[in-house]
Amino acid sequence: MRSSLSRTLAISALFAVTTSLALRAQQPDSTTPDSTKDDKYIWLEDVSSTRSMDWVKQHNAATAKVLEGDPRYPAYDADALKIAEDPNRLPVPGLRGDDVYNLWRDATHTHGLYRKTTLASYLTAHPDWHTVIDFDALGQKEKVSWVDHGLECLYPGDQYCMVNLSAGGEDADSQREFDLKTGKFVEGGFALSHSKQDVSWLDKDNLLVSRDWGPDSMTASGYPYIIKLWKRGTPLDSATEIFRGRPTDLSAAAYTLHDAQGHSLTFLHRGVTFFENEYYIYRLDGEIDQLAFPKKANIAGLIDGRLLLEIRQNWTPDGSKTTYTQGSLLQMDLKDVIADPAHLKPTVVFAPSSQEFFEGSSTTKDRLIITTLDHVRGRAYIYTPTAKGWSKNPLALPDNVTVGIVSTDDLNDNFFLAVTGFLTPSSLWLGDAAKGTIKQEKTQPAMFDTSKDVVEQFEATSKDGTKIPYFVVHRKDIVYNGQNPTLLYAYGGFEVSETPNYSGYMGKLWLEHGGVYVLANIRGGGEFGPAWHDAGLKTHRQRIYDDFAAVGEDLITRKITSTPHLGIMGGSNGGLLMGVEMTEHPDLWNAIVIQVPLLDMLRFEKIAAGASWVGEYGSVDVPEEREFLAKISPYNQLKPDVKYPEPLIFTTTKDDRVGPQHARKFAAKMEEFHEPFLYDEITEGGHGTGADLYEEARTYAETYIYLTRKLMDTPSTAVASGR
Repeated sequence: MRSSLSRTLAISALFAVTTSLALRAQQPDSTTPDSTKDDKYIWLEDVSSTRSMDWVKQHNAATAKVLEGDPRYPAYDADALKIAEDPNRLPVPGLRGDDVYNLWRDATHTHGLYRKTTLASYLTAHPDWHTVIDFDALGQKEKVSWVDHGLECLYPGDQYCMVNLSAGGEDADSQREFDLKTGKFVEGGFALSHSKQDVSWLDKDNLLVSRDWGPDSMTASGYPYIIKLWKRGTPLDSATEIFRGRPTDLSAAAYTLHDAQGHSLTFLHRGVTFFENEYYIYRLDGEIDQLAFPKKANIAGLIDGRLLLEIRQNWTPDGSKTTYTQGSLLQMDLKDVIADPAHLKPTVVFAPSSQEFFEGSSTTKDRLIITTLDHVRGRAYIYTPTAKGWSKNPLALPDNVTVGIVSTDDLNDNFFLAVTGFLTPSSLWLGDAAKGTIKQEKTQPAMFDTSKDVVEQFEATSKDGTKIPYFVVHRKDIVYNGQNPTLLYAYGGFEVSETPNYSGYMGKLWLEHGGVYVLANIRGGGEFGPAWHDAGLKTHRQRIYDDFAAVGEDLITRKITSTPHLGIMGGSNGGLLMGVEMTEHPDLWNAIVIQVPLLDMLRFEKIAAGASWVGEYGSVDVPEEREFLAKISPYNQLKPDVKYPEPLIFTTTKDDRVGPQHARKFAAKMEEFHEPFLYDEITEGGHGTGADLYEEARTYAETYIYLTRKLMDTPSTAVASGR
């Protein structure tokens, strides 16, 4: 079963995408600033211009001089690189029948090897791996910094796949047909050049393709909205259009679902916004019928002739007296769906409770695996289809951890789960869904000493009275004197759940040095279902920022830390969170790590894929929403007469999702106001920490040196370390 029904639908692990463009003719509210008038730094939006890159090089050099010039930096960098290159770390598996595939990176293969072995061999201490694709060798041969973006195979277990290759880690990719049995790209096979695109197999000789077809074929968000059928052996420009969304949509894509019992159906997906979708059945005769799903719903799979649907809003189907609760997983008989897609008759597979919420699902040959969050603690179940519905079997797993589905396979009932916690190295558990059994098979080596640490969960009270849970990882012998160096992290958007996770970098470079780590489950995420996310949408977003500040204040009230020792960090949407917290509460923090951020919220719709996030943030074309965006936009709220903490601003030139423009302009305005800052922009890596292991390690080393200097150093040690 595809873990992601469409790469366009799940375009990020860090950052989601959505779009809803209003009429551009609407005039901006005269009470709020114009997004371009008097913008001195709009020239930095030209990503690769000589002037922009000279500015980047200048500030990169200044930052490197400070952070890499710290006498402790070499040790931090060495520790980070050791973690990145660790040959004993857990090789994450992908099941394909009796084989296991995975992507592996090490000191020799910094971009990675796609490799395989048998399941039996994988379970041994020293698996017999065979290279399928060497991305470093391919990149050297073709003089392109290829980064793996996954592959899409014809049928479960089939040998033919489309391999997605990204140049430097950007979202746009190239795709080529690959034969897993021969280990070679198919000569004369399907091949697609660079584009943001989505490709799915209709059958062996036909692809369903959405991509840049030329002028007026991409949405304002930069994603395709036209789907074409491309026949093997014909030129791409002869592909036949079968579906067209709208330029104001997020995207359009197609895919075919199969189950082990021989059922299949091809769907066309129109992403109206990230949160609102339309689904259509594409029949073999070319007829297209819309499915009467609620707008906020996602197809979750196909098993035993039952179509699974996850709903993100309450839904009363046409002709039904039953209302289904948002956050539920539903099933419909596929034969009924095909016969009458306008009148659907769902039944419940899973419904949320007051504390337990749906997190994810995936199918095996005959079973369904479901993971949930129970007060931000992971749970997992095996669901079995029966004549009367479904039977449910909870899996015996450790408590107080995060549980995630790693891999399932439609060819059998095997599945892998990952179990992880702040102090628990990630482990892989192999299950047999038919037998209802599960066993821990592999554990990641410990990357830092946890013997002195403990995890607690507390609650802060936000401005409107809402209780906001947060985790604190600290020394067992902590002294509550307000002097503990503390790093507070959150994301707060796009229904992304933040849960306990083992990080060798954070543990080795922060906890082992005496730091405290805090993870806040603020609104905007999905920890407590869709409503937790919806509470912070658009003009209600101040709740998210109030939640985060409340956690910071609670840490101080409990005397875990104090402002001189309190730092915060977040990336992407979390980078926006950091910018807002910096401008709204400059006196609450002493260090701020702003990673691949959005910061100019009056121009975000015009930068990179920014138009796709209107469903989350609102639009400057709607007066009420524009007024709110102007009030919280960090770039627009920077003031020349305010003393701000010195932030570390990180971005990448190759980020074609958020773009480096936000970070550049924010830093430039700080420079104008004579405010101190550190700025680091690496040229590759896309929307992340780097395209290879060395860039990744360097990014972490610089980040934790910065935090150490800001939160751990006393004035005397700061001078000694060159501060």
